[in-house]
Amino acid sequence: QVQLVESGGGLVQAGGSLRLSCAASGRIFGSYNMGWFRQAPGKGREFVASIRWSSGSTYYANSVKGRFTISRDNAKNTVYLQMHNLKPEDTAVYYCAAGDSVVATVRSAYDYWGQGTQVTVSS
Repeated sequence: QVQLVESGGGLVQAGGSLRLSCAASGRIFGSYNMGWFRQAPGKGREFVASIRWSSGSTYYANSVKGRFTISRDNAKNTVYLQMHNLKPEDTAVYYCAAGDSVVATVRSAYDYWGQGTQVTVSS
């Protein structure tokens, strides 16, 4: 069993930055992918970024490439999402997820989810 707790959300002006954290407890296997998803009001949950725990391989949604960076600290069992140049369309609840799958970019590949943290970007 894996427990995930996100933090770091908040209100920021367009063009600003935020860093989200996801603290993981329980058994995290090297084969796990750690992902960030987001869900805006009235929309589905969409993939943002992922990182493979062992290798550090990363994937990004096209909408955030060049602006967001996912990273992990193995010693702290924590995954981060550094977000720069935020836009109003980035406003959403951001969820951390963990899953043992070769696929990293779809919701169904993840078994464990955090409770989410709100990110609001004002124009």
